[in-house]
Amino acid sequence: MRKQSRIAAVVFFILSTLGVISCGQTTKEENTEQAVETVEIKYPEAAKDYSIYEVNIRQYTPEGTFNAFIPHMERLRKMGVDILWLMPVQPIGIENRKGPEEGSLGSYYSIRDYTAVNENFGTIDDFKNLVQKAHELDMIVILDWVANHTAFDHHWTKENPDFYNRDEEGNLIPPMGTDWTDVADLNYDNKELHNAMRDEMAWWITETDIDGFRCDVAHEVPMDFWNPAVDSLQKVKNIFMLAESDTPEMHDSAFHMTYGWGFHALSNRIAKGENKASDIAEFLNKDQQNYGDKAFRMNFTSNHDENSWNGTVFERYGDGVKTYAVLMSTVQGMPLIYSGQEAGLNKRLEFFVKDTIDWSDLKYEEFYTKLLKLKKDNPALFNGEFGGVAEFLDFDNENVIAFQRTKDGNTVTVILNLSESSQEIKVPDNLVGTHTDYMSGSEFELTNEATLDSWAYFIVVDNKN
Repeated sequence: MRKQSRIAAVVFFILSTLGVISCGQTTKEENTEQAVETVEIKYPEAAKDYSIYEVNIRQYTPEGTFNAFIPHMERLRKMGVDILWLMPVQPIGIENRKGPEEGSLGSYYSIRDYTAVNENFGTIDDFKNLVQKAHELDMIVILDWVANHTAFDHHWTKENPDFYNRDEEGNLIPPMGTDWTDVADLNYDNKELHNAMRDEMAWWITETDIDGFRCDVAHEVPMDFWNPAVDSLQKVKNIFMLAESDTPEMHDSAFHMTYGWGFHALSNRIAKGENKASDIAEFLNKDQQNYGDKAFRMNFTSNHDENSWNGTVFERYGDGVKTYAVLMSTVQGMPLIYSGQEAGLNKRLEFFVKDTIDWSDLKYEEFYTKLLKLKKDNPALFNGEFGGVAEFLDFDNENVIAFQRTKDGNTVTVILNLSESSQEIKVPDNLVGTHTDYMSGSEFELTNEATLDSWAYFIVVDNKN
């Protein structure tokens, strides 16, 4: 499926020696067959240079269907996207549905039936066609999976009432400490639930050939479910697992990648002036200590939660949108792009009703294409242990962050002014000189004392090999 997986295991060399027919000589053919051993690169290594894109099917097109999204996939592949993460595609609960009284389509995360598709999005065959098209384009598809709760009208509430937590009066309850009034909390003390949930996940792999899952609020579901369940699923197919969680234990067995929520929050605070760019080094060094080299961390400036509830990238980062995107794409971790970011999405998408993305101007597409190609072409920026660890550089300015990542003779140097004003910097001697900026292709000069324009970003690639 993926060229990085190197599946396609048997190569035949047929050598035919043809004799010349003359003077009674006959033709002789010799066939030699050689088999090359099957080699499959498993995750996480197969995803060492991947980038990820979150797909909001409902809001992506006026139709809001799988079939309407498919024509965008070739564009996304050309942009450099490797993983398509689809927000939940299952039928949405009607009982206690959130949103306006009239016209609410409900929350994607209130699932009424795990093994069906939302009829507003299309049919199961439409979904299978989407997955097949992704594979043809050399992309993988992971499905958003909500294991922590279901809709109140999920059939389990009647058929398996012991699958749920309840209040003292025996009523179904939302997850503790939330306002998620449209979902009922599942009870993982019940081991039968473990088997049932695992089987629902396996259905999507065997029936639709998806390539993994993004698991919603994964830390709210016990590891004694995740670890054996994922181990079982990995025997069905080599799958990629992303946890919506910011805890190291997720990487013990079940998950390849976790959310960089803490780093994202720090970036928002820096943008608001509550922290300084210089705080990034301490944060990422500590994160590296906590998670180790092997863990993939997902970095982002936006996703469905941030966009709908906390604001657009322009609300939160202002004119520094591109600078923060460069940051998220070059530090350790896998960069995420949310639906519409390449079109400069500048509105909070409605969560419970139809609110189509405007694709009339793909003004950021070239920018993101360059960033994703930068990652793909430079081992220093690969994910987890396959890339280089950031070495932070001292430019004697708390509003500027600079670092280098090196792997196998490949070095990427990144310099960022995370402020809305120009900044004076003191440049280390080894960086003084003329450089070529990767993003613009232009040369720029660094002297021992230099000035960076507001929101300036420079990327320099150096290959020693």
